[in-house]
Amino acid sequence: MDEAGAALLPDSLVYQIFLSLGPADVLAAGLVCRQWQAVSRDEFLWREQFYRYYQVARDVPRHPAATSWFEEFRRLYDAVPCVEVQTLREHTDQVLHLSFSHSGYQFASCSKDCTVKIWNNDLTISLLHSADMRPYNWSYTQFSQFNQDDSLLLASGVFLGPHNSSSGEIAVISLDTFALLSRVRNKPYDVFGCWLTDTSLISGNLHRIGDITSCSVLWLNNAFQDVESENVNVVKRLFKIQNLNASTIRTVMVADCSRFDSPDLLLDAGAPGTDSSRVFDLGSDVEVEEGDPGPARAKGLRRLLDGLLEGRAQPPLPESTLETTVAELLAQGHTKPPEQGRAAAGNKLLIFTTGCLTYSPHQIGIKQILPHQMTTAGPVLGEGRGSDAFFDALDHVIDVHGHIIGMGLSPDNRYLYVNSRAWPSGSVVADPMQPPPIAEEIDLLVFDLKTMREVKRALRAHRAYTPNDECFFIFLDVSRDFVASGAEDRHGYIWDRHYNICLAKLRHQDVVNSVVFSPQEQELLLTASDDATIKAWRSPRTVRVLHAPRPRPRPFFSWFASQKH
Repeated sequence: MDEAGAALLPDSLVYQIFLSLGPADVLAAGLVCRQWQAVSRDEFLWREQFYRYYQVARDVPRHPAATSWFEEFRRLYDAVPCVEVQTLREHTDQVLHLSFSHSGYQFASCSKDCTVKIWNNDLTISLLHSADMRPYNWSYTQFSQFNQDDSLLLASGVFLGPHNSSSGEIAVISLDTFALLSRVRNKPYDVFGCWLTDTSLISGNLHRIGDITSCSVLWLNNAFQDVESENVNVVKRLFKIQNLNASTIRTVMVADCSRFDSPDLLLDAGAPGTDSSRVFDLGSDVEVEEGDPGPARAKGLRRLLDGLLEGRAQPPLPESTLETTVAELLAQGHTKPPEQGRAAAGNKLLIFTTGCLTYSPHQIGIKQILPHQMTTAGPVLGEGRGSDAFFDALDHVIDVHGHIIGMGLSPDNRYLYVNSRAWPSGSVVADPMQPPPIAEEIDLLVFDLKTMREVKRALRAHRAYTPNDECFFIFLDVSRDFVASGAEDRHGYIWDRHYNICLAKLRHQDVVNSVVFSPQEQELLLTASDDATIKAWRSPRTVRVLHAPRPRPRPFFSWFASQKH
């Protein structure tokens, strides 16, 4: 400014100078005078700062809910939960899983120390209750989930049976009295289990048919089965699904289709129908097209089996290949077709990991649960045995061509986020017990459950190192704007869902197994680690608000208060 207060530099020149500064320097320069303050808030300036600082691809538009580029820059800078505010050390061994209540007032943790701990989520987190599961022959707890009204907690763990055989077990705990209400066997243990309604939960059981073939039965259980009358049905079979090549059903979860149309801020930068997006839709309403290998494969299997039975010369087949071939052929006439129609508002989707080539989970199976199936009412257990001869067909199958190590749903249940360690390109599985090697980089894939399409490019930043046969689950979580995951590189990670960029790395001293956002406050994140700690992280904005000094009373009112005494 000159002595008369006129600007010595035109706005265009100030703008060009500010373009060469970093965000902090622009804000500091804006404090010099009114002219610089006005230029420092320029939308085009902050658009450039945004793309340059966060390294977002230029073809990605601004978030549809953003009011300005400046505010959007500040949101990503100030609203990400990356400031450690508390470390909880009450567990004595690796912490494997965290889950929040729907109200956000409580959360639960599971650990190798074989306890399920329930915590009060206040400004300072405190332990409310600890349930020791060792008296029930559990070796550790691995997963928990609150029911919709936060009155019950499902806790899943590994149960040690006779002769040191291990399977899973689910316990239902009352959150009013902390009493153990029921226990349900769960096999294999990494089915985990989940709530279908407020009072019913899904468990699994595994039945071996051959060395590498089996079937998984999914059950609907009443949460109060230990205290219900004998005349009340407490368990009902949901589905029976064939497993090939040593695969099993694991990691069951439920998506509520009625929530799909609620507002969700994830928008793809490119059109979902572009060639880059893969489509996985094996629904029953899709007609068989010409060239579909299904009928041809069935005829080939039949010819092969006929030749073997009639003693005609056949190329020698490995036992595992022969077992799979026979099981696949026999199941063709004993598989119920899926229910007609696509996902409707009243339905729910059962989602789980599975496979068809090897024991490592490389596919996501999706099966509709219709309204009449969401209750244990109906024929009591043991009736209708004629249906036992049938397998249930899946509605959709998603093959990720890698080892799936984590899944999570967006808050509106429409988008499924999947942690996967990819197989090498072009790899072929010759032996079901020898899956391909898996990458150290973890791909975070996103699928739209409404269209059954893959959306977004894969998110990458986190890593895992264990081989296929030792690979374990790394739990992820999704909030309105962010997605977070653990990793074996001793960090948790946070990405923005819209811009597909990594925003924060959260350090631990060992593997980070689980992360979870508060459902009511996405600026609060919890992480659990093999270092036996749980860490609470808040956004810089929240930390400033919580630690802001309280205003001191004005002197007059202090004097007035003293006179009253």
